[in-house]
Amino acid sequence: MKRILIANRGEIAVRIIRSARESGYIAVAVYADQDADALHVQLADEALALHGTTSAQTYLDQDKLLAAAGQADADAIHPGYGFLSENADFARAVREAGLTWVGPRPETIETLGNKVTARALAVRVGAPLVPGTDGPVASSDEIRAFVDEHGLPVAIKAAHGGGGRGMRIVREEAEIDEAFASAVREAESAFGRGECFVERFLDRPRHVEAQVLADEHGSVVVVGTRDCSLQRRNQKLVEEAPAPFLSDDQRAEIHRSARAICAEAGYVGAGTVEYLLSPGQEGRPGLLSFLEVNTRLQVEHPVTEETSGVDLVAEQLRIAEGHPLRLTEDPRPTGHSVEFRLNAEEPAHGFLPTPGPVEVFAPPTGPGIRVDTGVRSGDEVSGAFDSMLAKLIVTGPDRVTTLRRAQMALAEMRIEGLPTVLPFHRQALEAEDFLATEGAAGFRVHTRWIETEFEAAFGEGMQESEHMAAALRHREHGMRRTTVEIDGRPVTLGLPGALVRMLAGGQKPGEDKAEDGAPVGPGEPEEGAVITKLAGSLVRWSVDDGASVSAGDAIAVVEAMKMESTVAAPSSGTFSREQLQPGAVLKAGQVLGRID
Repeated sequence: MKRILIANRGEIAVRIIRSARESGYIAVAVYADQDADALHVQLADEALALHGTTSAQTYLDQDKLLAAAGQADADAIHPGYGFLSENADFARAVREAGLTWVGPRPETIETLGNKVTARALAVRVGAPLVPGTDGPVASSDEIRAFVDEHGLPVAIKAAHGGGGRGMRIVREEAEIDEAFASAVREAESAFGRGECFVERFLDRPRHVEAQVLADEHGSVVVVGTRDCSLQRRNQKLVEEAPAPFLSDDQRAEIHRSARAICAEAGYVGAGTVEYLLSPGQEGRPGLLSFLEVNTRLQVEHPVTEETSGVDLVAEQLRIAEGHPLRLTEDPRPTGHSVEFRLNAEEPAHGFLPTPGPVEVFAPPTGPGIRVDTGVRSGDEVSGAFDSMLAKLIVTGPDRVTTLRRAQMALAEMRIEGLPTVLPFHRQALEAEDFLATEGAAGFRVHTRWIETEFEAAFGEGMQESEHMAAALRHREHGMRRTTVEIDGRPVTLGLPGALVRMLAGGQKPGEDKAEDGAPVGPGEPEEGAVITKLAGSLVRWSVDDGASVSAGDAIAVVEAMKMESTVAAPSSGTFSREQLQPGAVLKAGQVLGRID
């Protein structure tokens, strides 16, 4: 291999470019229209346009990517994570085009990427498992039959994806129909296939995983473990390595079963075997259950790199070239590392995605600080792609020291211009459930901890954060835009509406007034208006025009940054909806209808 095309964008494309160039390869980037000036484009040796603005038109278009590889005379493709990284058809097409695929064989992706066949393989090697369906379910009735036998809660999960997309947790039987339909829709949108299976859901579990490397000569090593329990909407926010507070037996079983699963599958490359671990009771250890295999590099791979000294991207490239693993046994971790995903989301409003301008991006410095980013000050976070813009990785000699460093680093970190999850990270590091200063007994986080214990303890304080103020300032419905000419060229300026009115009418800051002079709150909707809090696209209406609704009823489903969110009725009455069809592009604060 000499020239590697990175079929991705953002921070992971930057990450791959750095390792590829350090290893002596020529790195070729591709980009959507809105990414033309992105960091990964500027750092690559070459960059080719994909001519489009959506995922489907660009980073998911296999023909365009293969054409770009041919145009660049590339001899290998690295898919990163997300997009086509776990698409067996694309991996096969890359190999058939005479290129090297930096990842597992297509047939391995098919076996392990399909959660049903992956479960069957896990059974063969004796991996721990909870009950689940033997194959994809075709209807809600099949889910009800499974519930009758195994009880609630259950998880409906996309058979051909991961990362929490196409996954719904059902706790009440009345939720089955909508959860199944929503999981299928999201799976089709994210992975191109909507098949879903069902398994018993472990309540309040930890999420732990093993990082695996395997070569084509049959060697498999587990590079380390991670804990990824701090999640919202089944997507991770904080990860750490090694996974803390595991017993020796639990850690040994994770290493044994992860290695056995990958060996049985004939795995080649970097991959992650994921597990759920239920809380222990009355002195008994928790139940460990195989979850899935991600046949790609994980977002959280840096914490394993920091504690193992292994460059996982460089190892991927060596393995793709046919070289044997340099590791001959599972390495022992050194120190402790924690990763904080920096997403453009409003934590005070249920972590709604909030694309917009990055006016200031000022990362922290100091011992043990690493920042993987795809943005700089002045960039724009697009609503067409994932909400993550960077990752902060903090490493220290032990967990206590690492978390202290993390508190200082998060306090120093500045991202301005749009809301981010920084307020959540700062407050999470004040929570005793996560700090666990008393040891294993005090570590009480689980995969739904954010929606339950955290929101109850910290949610109210999040409402007044400076990032919520930024969100209000930069929502489109609060902006006034005009075009001016500078040096003979038109330039569009955007100013907060309150500032425009203040300059025009002489009122003081904060005295935002309506046309009749009455004070109004920033962005307050009219009485009875049903609005979407986030920019995105309308997936579907949940009620008919003219329907009677009660407060809290689902009105519509909106998708933004690959996530579905439900718009609820703010009051009871008769709903009259705007003339909007599914697929319509929505602005933050847009009125969807009114309730009389």
